[in-house]
Formats: sequence, C-alpha cells, structure tokens
Amino acid sequence: METISCQSGIIYEFSKSNKPVKTVASGTTIEMETYDCFQNQIQSADTVVAEIDWNRINPATGPIFVEGAKPGDVLKVKIEKLEIQDQGVMVVGPNLGVMGHRIEQMEAKIIPIRDGKALFNEIEIPLNPMIGVIGVAPSGEGVNCGTPGAHGGNMDNKMVTEGATLYFPIFVEGALFGLGDFHAAMGDGEVSVSGIEIPGKATVTLEVLKDVKLRHPMLETEEVVTQIVSAETLDEACKIATEEMIDLIVNKTGRPLSEVTMLMSAAGQVEVCQIVDPLMTARMVVPKWLLKQLGVELI
Repeated sequence: METISCQSGIIYEFSKSNKPVKTVASGTTIEMETYDCFQNQIQSADTVVAEIDWNRINPATGPIFVEGAKPGDVLKVKIEKLEIQDQGVMVVGPNLGVMGHRIEQMEAKIIPIRDGKALFNEIEIPLNPMIGVIGVAPSGEGVNCGTPGAHGGNMDNKMVTEGATLYFPIFVEGALFGLGDFHAAMGDGEVSVSGIEIPGKATVTLEVLKDVKLRHPMLETEEVVTQIVSAETLDEACKIATEEMIDLIVNKTGRPLSEVTMLMSAAGQVEVCQIVDPLMTARMVVPKWLLKQLGVELI
C-alpha cells in the first residue's frame, strides 16, 4: 500500500487550484500521514505559542485526484485505520474558543499518550482518535482548512474516526481530497478551539459514487447515519441538518412529511460537532434500527 507523507504535499485551503500530489483510481486504499494542526511547531510547553507561524495552521495532506470523479458525483471515504503518535498538545488564548474573552495569554500544554490514555497532569483521558479536517475542493473560491462547509473541511466532528464512512458531494473534477488535523481526543464543541492535537496517519479507501446526490457531507457507522451541516450559527446548522435528513427520508420512503418529522423527534438526535470555527457545525443522527424498520438505506 502506498503512503503519502506530509512532505509529499500539504494544503492550507481546499481549492480547485491546488495541484494534486497523487492520482488514484476509484476504490484505491492509501495511507496518508499528517502534521498536527500547528504543523508540529509546538514540541514543548516552553514554546512561545504567540510566536509560532500562524500562517501554517491546519495543514491537510493532499490533495488526491480521484479518477472518474465529476461534479455532481459523491466521494465515499472509508476510514480503515487511524494511528496517532505519542505526544499531543492543547492551547488556549485570548479570543480563542468559548472562553477566549476571559483568557489573558496564550498557553500550551503537552499531552503525553500512554497505554491508550491521554495524560493531562494526573488525569487520564480515554482516547478517541479522530480527524478534524477532511474534505474535497469547493466549486468557487478556495476555503481555508480552518473553515468547514458543504465541502467538508474543518468540521471537527468526533464521529470522523476509525470505521466510519463519509460521503462528500463532489464539486470539481477529481474531487481533490485531503485530510489533516488529527485529535487524540476531543469533546463535542471543541470549546477551547483545540482538541488534543496530534500528528498521525490515516488509511482510507476512496470510491466515486455515480448514483448518489448530496448537498452536504454525510457520515455512516455500523449503528447510525448522520447528516453534517456547517452554517453561520449553530441554530442554522442544526435546523438545516434536520431538514436535509427529513427530506431525504421522505424522498426515500414516500412517507408523509408530518410522520417523518415525528419520527425524527422521537428517535433522531441533533448533536453539536464544533462551536468555535468561522462556521458552526452540527449533525443530525438517525439510528439504523429505525431505517431498517422503514425499509430504507439512505446511502
């Protein structure tokens, strides 16, 4: 299996102008190594965080050109395996995250990873290795890797982990797929503006789907299907994700809008991904036991 290293190429924005670092056939499985979101600039608590190069934030490895991918298609991304290194970092600072209005100076904390736990002083935090930035090129202007959108990007969704499958609407030829910004662990919201940021390696399988139409990314696990939406406010993201999911189920089942709305209110879950990026991200989560009873597969 081929590995794309960080040195092979990184991007700081998802853009149709980016030159591919690799071209692969649909169905290819490939390993992709990543920097952490600070491009590995913070290696000790002594690093003056305010003095790092803030133009080198959220690099994504790639992009990868997928043969046969055309605008209007969907890129299926199966996360086969995630591996993380043995040291992460977290930061807080003025104007960063939910509490930035009360924090007076930049501060970094090194987080060792030992025996399946993240060590925050004497506190052991269970690991949840996940990908913060993942997506394809948008159709218009480039979008920096710190901002989420219909193309994916910095969704900071803790469900983007090993075993999950994502589906991205394709906007440009080849899709121009990239990923980065791994976290050893992160809570919903990512309230400080950083999870436990860490370098890592993802093994992914990329496949072009010709018979699926999407407007926003979706994610599937063994238990659930989720609609992911980013918008200017969290309220808007939640409402759009819910409406998109309800419309999809209505179209697939032919059931009345009123009934599907009631089902989503009884069994669906509106959840927060992140509330600290330039756009907010939410997900509408539907259990597969419900879809099975409805006799429908959404993807």
